[in-house]
Amino acid sequence: MFDLSPYRMESLPDAVVQYIFSFMNNARDVAVCNCVSKRWKDSLPYIKSLYFPRNSFDNQSGIDHPDTIVWKMISSVVKLEELVVYSPFSSIGLASWMLLVGSSLKHLELRMDNLAEYQNCIESPSKLECISTANNLESLKLWGVLMMNSPKWDAFPKLQSLEIVGAKLEDHALTAALRACPNLKNLLLLGCEGVRSVLIELPSLEQCKLDFYGVGNYSLTLTSPKIEFLEVQGCSWISVRETACLRSLSISNNAGRVYMVDFGKLAALEFLSIRGVQWCWNAISKMLQLASEVKHLYMKVEFTGDFDNLQPFPEIDFVDFFNSHPKLQKFDIHGAMFAALCQKNSLKNVQSGFVIPCLEEVVVTVRSPLNAEQKICTLESLLKYGKVIKSMAIRILQMRSSHSSADDFFDEICRFQRMNHKTVRIE
Repeated sequence: MFDLSPYRMESLPDAVVQYIFSFMNNARDVAVCNCVSKRWKDSLPYIKSLYFPRNSFDNQSGIDHPDTIVWKMISSVVKLEELVVYSPFSSIGLASWMLLVGSSLKHLELRMDNLAEYQNCIESPSKLECISTANNLESLKLWGVLMMNSPKWDAFPKLQSLEIVGAKLEDHALTAALRACPNLKNLLLLGCEGVRSVLIELPSLEQCKLDFYGVGNYSLTLTSPKIEFLEVQGCSWISVRETACLRSLSISNNAGRVYMVDFGKLAALEFLSIRGVQWCWNAISKMLQLASEVKHLYMKVEFTGDFDNLQPFPEIDFVDFFNSHPKLQKFDIHGAMFAALCQKNSLKNVQSGFVIPCLEEVVVTVRSPLNAEQKICTLESLLKYGKVIKSMAIRILQMRSSHSSADDFFDEICRFQRMNHKTVRIE
């Protein structure tokens, strides 16, 4: 076995030692190795990445300020390409670091910790302004950001990935920040609040995940012709007209309602997930109509109806639904949608040659024992007409055992499972 003790390391050529150290990034490890020998110390400037954990300076006993220690470490590196700082720092410290390594940095990740407005106001330049020096960045990730004013960024022409986690934003500030990143391919905004109307125009964007925290009444307009993956949480009005490349789409609203969806043709869509407490029926039916080529459909919407009027789903014809989605391979269906397929007239139009050609996996979540006969009939029909079904999972969720028909319904489910034990399981 290869021995990495100092004695063995001393026998290696300089180039090999420098190559080994280039994989080291934890600041504490770098500091320890710096004290081992002169040869190790001379090799450390060739590292490519530095990472400062949250607790990097918790037990510091020296006289140097943490900002100064970081400055000294990065100043000793010939060409730093990645910098990750989770430990606390000031805007003045960040500005001094960026003057040193801004031109060489490709990847920057910072825990900003400036969500408090007072702190943001007294710092000049702001931490966001300091980042502009690193104009060769390829990826930027920021935690805990207060962006009430447009950041003074010129442009990040090489930036392909922008991730902001935990932020208070204003509409104009977010728009200005995105305008400075014209070539983004990946955008993630997670746990963000404060915006009302989000406008994104990024011609190269391929992956986008947006998670807006709050009352859930935001609007989104996205213009990105190359978008392939889109996940949106917290918007009530969504417009995405250029969808030729869109393969995966997830829309949810846990706090508010989804009133309007405006999408182009979804010919390439393979995965669709729609979730939330309440969607207007027009929005649901439009998404189902557009997603006719989908292969995996996940539906978990509790109610339909406009505004505060909560209503159950209208009846959905079993045959029409599956004829409209001939490529469907996996179907995750929850409460309200399953109940809509289980109405008494849903199976009246079954023709002799009807089949569900591609369906292989079904996951059904049942929350109520009501209409038990039709529910069992629908489950049987899924197996009967789904000629290639390999798996059916029935999930009994939060069903009240005190209900008079709950025991009878569960007995029927168990009987159905026993008769089809190779395919059906109960969870």
